Amino acid sequence: MRRLALVVTLFVVVAGPLRAEPDPQAIQGIISSQIDAFLAEDPDAAFAFAAPNIKRRFGTPEVFGRMVRQGYPMVWAPEDVRYLELRRIAGTWYQKVLITDDDGALHVLDYAMTETVDGWRIAGVQILPAPEVGV
Repeated sequence: MRRLALVVTLFVVVAGPLRAEPDPQAIQGIISSQIDAFLAEDPDAAFAFAAPNIKRRFGTPEVFGRMVRQGYPMVWAPEDVRYLELRRIAGTWYQKVLITDDDGALHVLDYAMTETVDGWRIAGVQILPAPEVGV
């Protein structure tokens, strides 16, 4: 019995860090679905893709939608969305996204992702410095 407990403990300790990386398409699909909801001006649908911490912070889809419209207009109505690298930082997965707004300006955003019982959800978005454009 002691050996079984030791084997199970070792498996848990070793297998934890060896977990497979998330499917980038699953994460990108959640972000795309939320952006599609914003394009449809449907804050209820967009709110469904938010992680529990975001839902607690904003409380209602209407408040959440207003915040996105005012603070992240490039996300509310993008002209183009391109997915860049997915990386893990301090245990959190971040999807970098390049968004072109309706004026043609480029915006780089970092989406913090968290896995919940309902699948991947967006736990936060940070605007990063815009890339320099060469001639």
